[in-house]
Amino acid sequence: MTDTTRDTDEPSVDQTPAQRQAPEQQSTARHRPPDQRQSVDQHWTVVPAPEQQPAEAGRMDLRTTMAINAGRMAASMSQRLGLGSGGMIGGRLALTLQPDLLQRLATGRRVVMVTGTNGKTTTTQMVAEAMRAQAPAVSNATGANMLDGHVAALLTRLDAPFAALEVDELHLAQVTDRFEPAAILLLNLSRDQLDRVGEVRTVAASLQRALAQAPGAQVIANRDDPNIVFAAAGHPNVTWVSGGVRWRDDALNCPQCGAFIGDVDRDWRCQCGLARPSADWKVTDTGVLDAAGTHHELALALPGHVNRVNATFALAAALHLGGEEAPALARIRRISQAAGRYDTVRLGGRRVRLLLAKNPASWLEMLDLVSGNDEPLVLVVNSREADGYDVSWLWDVDFEMLRGRSVQVAGDRALDLAVRLRYAGVQANVASTVEVALGSTFGGLPDVIANYTAFRDVLTRSRT
Repeated sequence: MTDTTRDTDEPSVDQTPAQRQAPEQQSTARHRPPDQRQSVDQHWTVVPAPEQQPAEAGRMDLRTTMAINAGRMAASMSQRLGLGSGGMIGGRLALTLQPDLLQRLATGRRVVMVTGTNGKTTTTQMVAEAMRAQAPAVSNATGANMLDGHVAALLTRLDAPFAALEVDELHLAQVTDRFEPAAILLLNLSRDQLDRVGEVRTVAASLQRALAQAPGAQVIANRDDPNIVFAAAGHPNVTWVSGGVRWRDDALNCPQCGAFIGDVDRDWRCQCGLARPSADWKVTDTGVLDAAGTHHELALALPGHVNRVNATFALAAALHLGGEEAPALARIRRISQAAGRYDTVRLGGRRVRLLLAKNPASWLEMLDLVSGNDEPLVLVVNSREADGYDVSWLWDVDFEMLRGRSVQVAGDRALDLAVRLRYAGVQANVASTVEVALGSTFGGLPDVIANYTAFRDVLTRSRT
């Protein structure tokens, strides 16, 4: 069996019935709901790392030890046989043998969960690196972001006191039903894979239920996204990050009552009482301002405003877990790619930069990133299960910003993309493959922007 890792968008077809339950069906009986009052002026505090150390396999019961050993063996075999990274199969087998393994492996660790529609993989890598300035940390760096991927990550080093785990938005409640993480990062919510995930408000309500199951966690949340504010406002411990709202179309109406909010760039307040909280961190053009008004230079290797926002979330999490700013930032600054995103690779005999865009919000960020240069540009779109079969979202993307440039398009839905570009007034040439598209470009360092499975395919071909 081939073992493949997936990002948020790829559902698991081999989960147990308990894992396939909708988040709203997860039991919350053992948790006390938080105070529902909205807090608009809360600040993070430094909490020292735990004295308790993660339990080692030798101190666990026989069943747990057998599950750990079997999971590690399966992951290793998958890697050796070239079937995948082992980021899923090892965790899946171990969970089958010991259904309580996730909470057992999390005991004694400070775990940071990262969720949202966009930016999870990059932010999770930043969090992991920032925590490694203090002590060893494990992470599901390949993007396997459901329970089996979390177990596989925790199996890699049982004595690591920290863990940074990317979590699918609809599976956060499954995680918090099993254990309470030290911190939960809520990045953003926008429409994505409507045929699997559903409407944005459905996801926001699921996140709200997940947070109710973790009243002791520190929540670090995006105060500029009304959907995130709705999910997090009732939690007793929230640090609010402000990075601005680029994609507004999913944030114009109040997620609590449905009333029109309007300009979400301002300090909005809905008639029902939901309002934009005061910011503890404010992202600037070069860095970030903390609650005291002190400016921190970020100087990242990763490009764009969106990565300054991601880095701010990671820095806030690291400081909450007792880290020091200078060493944490030093490690964040050294990150130049995340699971292939923003990486420069060789493809079709050319050096190219790979960029991932999966939905209107992320396409907006990536198009803004490339609009400031005249490098050759290739756009690739598929519509497989992990992407979502519906590509009507192409008409929500502001491709008009590419007017005046010649663009190459490829992928399963190249013709749909070419039609959309024609209506946007952008000259587009359809190619049978990305390599053929690159052969029609000359000079410079081409940018290849691709959605999920297209990006994965291109990245795989670049490594062969």
